[in-house]
This record gives sequence, structure tokens and C-alpha cells, in this order.
Amino acid sequence: MALKMTSGELDEFIKRVFPQVAEDFTVEDVAPMEITVRLHVADRHLRPGGTVSGPSMFGLADVSVYLAIMAMIGPKALAVTTNSSLDFMRKPASGVDLISKCRLLKLGRVLAVGDVLLYSEGMAEPVARATMTYSIPPKD
Repeated sequence: MALKMTSGELDEFIKRVFPQVAEDFTVEDVAPMEITVRLHVADRHLRPGGTVSGPSMFGLADVSVYLAIMAMIGPKALAVTTNSSLDFMRKPASGVDLISKCRLLKLGRVLAVGDVLLYSEGMAEPVARATMTYSIPPKD
């Protein structure tokens, strides 16, 4: 399968369809059925104690699968999450960005399933693991 969107096109797409969060994320790398996305961690992403909050980690995982799907099918803004599971495995490092490594396990006509590992920049072990299922809108 060939890519339908480049990393630059994905960054522009997210700015257009989700301007409220677009500045939080940057596509680091994209390949067929895989994507790496950075969450630019700021104070608003932290919970008491200074660690990255669960909702921020969920957001990174969710955006990563969404953008991996867009990279493969083209800009279909109405793809939606239908199921998710997130395991928090260790405390993220303080003061560094989070990096997601996502791969699509299935990309069908109506459903896509992605697996995501989240890392604190500079840490070898993942801080969280997520699985997301998306519903893909019908072709026009």
C-alpha cells in the first residue's frame, strides 16, 4: 500500500481540521501503515506531581492512529474512534516530549485497528500502550 499523504500534508491537515490542538503535535515520520508523532509537552499537559496526564497520553495515541489512517486513505476528516484501550506502564520523564510509535494492524473498508507505544523522549522503555479502533467513513 502506498501513502496518500506525506508528513507535511498531515501536519497541514491537522491544523485545518483540529486547529484547537494542532500546535501540540508534529508528525516526525510516516511510512506505509506506520507513523511517529511527537506531543510537545507543555504545562497544560501535566497533572499534579509534574507528570504527563492520562488525557494527554490518550490524545497522543488517538491522534497518532487517526493520522496513520489519513496517511493511508487520504484526508477523510470524519473517521472516528469506536474503541480504545490504554495501559499506563511507567511514569513519563519530566520536562520532555512524548513520542508515539504507531502501526496499523488492520486497514479495512470500514474499520481500522492501530497499536501505539508511547515513549518519553530519551527513554528506551514505553510509558504506555494503546490500541484504537476507528470507523472509516464510506467513500463518496
